[in-house]
Amino acid sequence: MITTIVLVNSEPRLIPKCAAALAGIEGVTDVYSVSGEWDLVVIVKVKEYEDIARIVTEHFPSVPGLVKTTTLTAFRAYSKADLEQAWDMGVD
Repeated sequence: MITTIVLVNSEPRLIPKCAAALAGIEGVTDVYSVSGEWDLVVIVKVKEYEDIARIVTEHFPSVPGLVKTTTLTAFRAYSKADLEQAWDMGVD
């Protein structure tokens, strides 16, 4: 599974509408409203890299209120569960 994080700027008054539309796109698993430079963080999980391109370039531009995005594709995931599993297997 390929995980992509998309940082989104939205027109302030349309953030809820933008978030709801993004959440309805196939492949989008989570949408978070956040503080800071970005308005929303979108998590996309797909099987193929081509799916990322399709979602971000074909579906995201039609979302109401969306102004700007930055797309980050994850290479590896590091989580507490992953680290504990590696420890159990004897990985240093």
